[in-house]
Amino acid sequence: MKIIHFADLHLGVENYGRIDPATGLSSRLNDFLAALDQLVNYALQNRVDLVLFCGDAYKTREPSQTQQREFARRINRLATGNIPVFLLVGNHDMPNAIWRATTTEIFDTLAVENIYVSSNRPDIYKIPTASGTVQVVSLPWLRRSTLLSREDTKNLSIEQITQRMQEALTRVITSKAAGLDPALPAILAAHVWVTGARVGSESLISIGQEPAVLLSNIALPAFDYVALGHIHKHQVLSENPPVVYSGSLERVDFGEENDEKGFYVVDIEPDPTTGKRQVSFEFHPVNARRFLTIDVTPEADDLDPTTTVLRAIAGQETNVRDAVVRLHISLPASIEGQLRNNEIRDALKDAHYATIAREVHHETRLRLGDRAAEELKPLTALKAWLESQQVSPERQKVLLEYGEKLIEGKGDGN
Repeated sequence: MKIIHFADLHLGVENYGRIDPATGLSSRLNDFLAALDQLVNYALQNRVDLVLFCGDAYKTREPSQTQQREFARRINRLATGNIPVFLLVGNHDMPNAIWRATTTEIFDTLAVENIYVSSNRPDIYKIPTASGTVQVVSLPWLRRSTLLSREDTKNLSIEQITQRMQEALTRVITSKAAGLDPALPAILAAHVWVTGARVGSESLISIGQEPAVLLSNIALPAFDYVALGHIHKHQVLSENPPVVYSGSLERVDFGEENDEKGFYVVDIEPDPTTGKRQVSFEFHPVNARRFLTIDVTPEADDLDPTTTVLRAIAGQETNVRDAVVRLHISLPASIEGQLRNNEIRDALKDAHYATIAREVHHETRLRLGDRAAEELKPLTALKAWLESQQVSPERQKVLLEYGEKLIEGKGDGN
């Protein structure tokens, strides 16, 4: 049995994009759809048995009609190609009110053949495939409001609510695992944070903000494979059974600049020797939009900082082409005015999108009162300094007279 596992599509992310004149759509929407197309083409060409999506189809809970249409087109290609598709509900798919529909619920409402949609509640799905039946335990995103609406949680703190949610998730996983048929392959599909996972752009995740599940409570022997969504960095948390985050299909921001993007292909087959099932899995990268940061630091004695910046860009010429580029220039204030902005922007013209940020360093200046020392005439500066040192007026008068003679070069040399 061959299965594709992917998650966190986030259609609707349009940062660092531009309008495609041919379609009127954001070029970034096209990026995300192109990544999904690569997955769909692989599935059809390799006759996979199941495509498993682990949540967050869209960026927002209320995607545009165009985003919904384009997602449905690609899911329909799989379904009409006789490849079952399982759609799990993630936090971005959840409505902001309990009785509103999720973003993927329409597939279930229309009873589209070969498409299985997880409800708002955990459940066990038995999905027939070309290679036999597979059990999928669904663990959709658990909303905090689900517990807050209960009478026994009204006076609990946020930390206590989070603890209750973690306990509830653990109980659900254990309960569903106990209800599986050991004769059939079983997969846990969960949109959840597992402790120990490394985050990508989801760096705001932290203990106390949302519930987490211990790896030991999710890596149960009843599961042949644990397919995870929610964290954008693909990673393997456990080998036996495999507990895997597929990561997002396309880069969302510069926090994912160095992360490879793609999906996992999972093979489950019986071992003729032991009679047990053997599981192997492999990450398949997609051609995602490249993100590139270029750091340049001209020095104060640089006679032509623009050339220094242009040289740094030229050194990345191949990587700049069609990439989302962030140029970061850190330089002293004394040479900032020498930068020729038009030349720098022209050097980035082959980028898909370019942003330029300057970090200007100002020298620390001695201040006398409310003015910088170098803004004052020498005698005035001396007077201001004597006042700041609380020198008596009589002493100030004597020192200023000597100071004036020294400044004018009339000192007696003693």
